[in-house]
Amino acid sequence: MSTYLFSTYTFRAANCARFALLWLVVCTPVQAEPAGIGEPIARRGDEIMVCGQLYHTTAPVILWTDPEGYDAYRVERRFDPAEESSWEQIQADGGGPGSPNRYGLRKTEFTEEELQRVRGGGWDLALLRGVVDQFVLHYDVCGTSQTCFRILHDKRGLSVHFMLDVDGTIYQTLDLKERAWHATISNTRSIGVEIAQIGAYPEGKLDVLRRWYRTDEGGETWLNLPKPAAELGVRTPNFQGRPMRDAMVRGAVQGEELAQYDFTPEQYDSLMKLTATLCTIFPKLKCDYPKDEAGKLIPQKLPDDELQTYGGVLGHYHVQTNKTDPGPVLQWDLLIDGARKLMGGG
Repeated sequence: MSTYLFSTYTFRAANCARFALLWLVVCTPVQAEPAGIGEPIARRGDEIMVCGQLYHTTAPVILWTDPEGYDAYRVERRFDPAEESSWEQIQADGGGPGSPNRYGLRKTEFTEEELQRVRGGGWDLALLRGVVDQFVLHYDVCGTSQTCFRILHDKRGLSVHFMLDVDGTIYQTLDLKERAWHATISNTRSIGVEIAQIGAYPEGKLDVLRRWYRTDEGGETWLNLPKPAAELGVRTPNFQGRPMRDAMVRGAVQGEELAQYDFTPEQYDSLMKLTATLCTIFPKLKCDYPKDEAGKLIPQKLPDDELQTYGGVLGHYHVQTNKTDPGPVLQWDLLIDGARKLMGGG
């Protein structure tokens, strides 16, 4: 373990107790003081939305309703010129998404009364808790969340509940009651997050990584964004990102040897908090990852019968054989142990 990783992890561990003491506030619905007519209720800026209710995460969160937000409910293209962004123009251009909606209904074994209610958006938390039991982790192969939304939403007609930018900012694009289009057969039961990163590659295709990362004379590795961070929508002023580990990491996913740089410390920090929040809100979503009989990570798609019964945190590669995200680099124990400590589970 590098000195940087050890010191970062030690710092976080030391603060876990403080976060645990705050947990009753962190994941308890906001209880606003009585307000007068027309008086606004201020947000702290760390809340996610579930069935219209706000829940604290202690991580920086931008909702789709915020001025800087990415709105997956919108029909038009977010990043095209206004006069070229309408659904009518998308249809005229051809090659775009086949539907104005980039999300759908979490269809499950509803009663007729429940189906009619949720068709109108009438999800309540108790009903949603009976459906959601998976949290799927992706890398976006876009490098930043702004680019991810432009490609995922505007070009491909897909969606994901959360995007996690290089500086640790979490963007929520949809209420979690919606069925986002991100993980095929797991869409109905899952919540998805796209972690901003250029991804993992086999030998012979590592030039992509060399373009996106640079190592200085002291041996420290830095993100080498193709444009200034501000132009790519990164919220932290003058952000200069570093992977959690300086060295390139190699490992097998789906039986293929891949190389990848680690996610940033800011991304790990926010992902721990988001994972802890979701596992607290959704009891069927266990704070754990797929393991074999020896207790080691399973680095490929789960057999269909195991995937059908699995409830917890997992990678996109656990769902589909043609996917390798979040790659070999994700420190699963660091993520899950950190989330459990935030939940007060030791």
